[in-house]
Amino acid sequence: MAAGTISVRRRVTSFALGETLRTATLRFHGSILYRARYAGATPDRLLIAPTDLRTSDATLAHDIYAGRFVFAGSAVDASGVPVFAIAPPNDDWARELHGFGWLRHLRASDLMVSRSNARSLVRDWIRQGGRNHPIAWEPAVVARRVLSWLSQSPLVLEGSDHAFYRKFMRALTAQIRWLRRIASDAPPGLPRLQIAVALAAAAVALPDQDRFVKLSGRFLGNELAAQIFPDGGHISRCPSAILELLADLLPLRQAYTARDIQPPQALLSAIDRMMPMVRFFRHGDGTFGRFNGTGDTPIDLVATVLAYDDARGAPLSHAPHSGYQRLSAGTTIVLMDSGAPPPIALSAHAHAGCLSFELSSGRQRLVVNCGAAVLGSPRLRRLSRTTAAHSTVAIDDTSSCRFLIGTAVSRRFGEVIVEGPEEVPVEHAQDEGGLIVGASHDGFAERFGFIHERRLRLSQSGHRLDGTDEFLPVGHGRLSRGKDSYTIRFHLHPGVDVQPLGEVGLLQLTLPDGETWQFSADGDISIEESIYFSEIHGNRRSSQIVVVGRIQTRDTVSWWLQRVGLSGRRRGERAPEGQA
Repeated sequence: MAAGTISVRRRVTSFALGETLRTATLRFHGSILYRARYAGATPDRLLIAPTDLRTSDATLAHDIYAGRFVFAGSAVDASGVPVFAIAPPNDDWARELHGFGWLRHLRASDLMVSRSNARSLVRDWIRQGGRNHPIAWEPAVVARRVLSWLSQSPLVLEGSDHAFYRKFMRALTAQIRWLRRIASDAPPGLPRLQIAVALAAAAVALPDQDRFVKLSGRFLGNELAAQIFPDGGHISRCPSAILELLADLLPLRQAYTARDIQPPQALLSAIDRMMPMVRFFRHGDGTFGRFNGTGDTPIDLVATVLAYDDARGAPLSHAPHSGYQRLSAGTTIVLMDSGAPPPIALSAHAHAGCLSFELSSGRQRLVVNCGAAVLGSPRLRRLSRTTAAHSTVAIDDTSSCRFLIGTAVSRRFGEVIVEGPEEVPVEHAQDEGGLIVGASHDGFAERFGFIHERRLRLSQSGHRLDGTDEFLPVGHGRLSRGKDSYTIRFHLHPGVDVQPLGEVGLLQLTLPDGETWQFSADGDISIEESIYFSEIHGNRRSSQIVVVGRIQTRDTVSWWLQRVGLSGRRRGERAPEGQA
């Protein structure tokens, strides 16, 4: 049996045993047998309501009032029926329903009927919605619900009678105490950090919580230290995780200040590190790079978060701990994934996109990754995580990572990454020709005996990107026997039109505003269909440029993208914010 196979089996076994122990401990600590811990009198009021930075839409309040709940791409008509008694169309819809983040839309409508509607829905959940519902009591869902109830408490409680106020406080306190009992046993990564934020916010919002202010602050600090890299990225390597966390951490910092409590230093330090990463991952149109589970970007939330950034400096050129690179010249931005997969326990949503890149020109996207398939079947979600869904290289049409699929472990704990790149060295340079970044990964070494090395050069004007993909043989693994083929993909944004020019091997790419680029590469070039995953607009058909060949015939492939024409509007356009 190959050493690699034994190593993967050991890794999976260790992961499964660890997760089994963690979930068993979580169930015990969350059970009625452990309820006495943190018991006590129910607080009689809330002192503050943390701000909700997420954008609200008053028009959605009318839908909710009419009994129409649209979450995760699915719509449910609950008119005349308690919505919490309806069988959810999918788990993601149920998570959004029980998370209560939608309360902010009711608050935005500023109508008395919205206030009574919000109170009625919270009362329904207290009465029946949360009882014995597994998704309602997922740790991350409970944390989101606690934060939502705290931030929207003025909407729910103002003008309510004493009996409802007491029921609300009892239900809220019960959930907070449950989170305190299971916090250390919650799923690692973002869910555990969200719980830490919820517990810290609750301790600050409730009266007579001096002990828990200290305990929750210490727990939050430990999680931030463990999960936020020195460069400000999150351990999951998902760019959108930074935005989601800042949307909760910034109001928490404000809540500490409002109560005249010194925020934990770890909280202040984490925010200071994370803020520049928001600018790092932005393209010219304000959206984030579509790497490792990031799909559509709520641009309004990005703008809100950046309003809290006092430094407003230019983005960094590289994030070595998070594993990303950024090249910026003129109005052109290139983002590149140069990191290994996250730890196995945090990889259930990570992608096999090592050395993939994206390119934007001004406020338009040109080369993209397909993104995260939030909507659709499990098959589409698996597809979105493969190397083929990224603008990078695959060998023999396989991914640079191996996913755990179709096993009892994956059905219970998620389709994690069990094998992938381990060494991803990166080099930076700058010469008269422009900015250069080179990186390589060993994700194909064990199976095919090759290391993939990619080198990108962005000209000083930003008008041209030159790339080289090279396949370097290594002394182990299954050495090629002339059958190993490579496929280099360049996925294009749905707004880009691509057509062959008269010259063989030359393509013209036209952006929506008329700006034109040309593409050429060594080897056989074709234009094929692709898909652009979008939760907001629905999954959309797009195109991809595909370059194929045999490694034994050509072990180095050169290609280039060059801007050859600007629209009239673009000729006078300024560089996007934060660029030189």
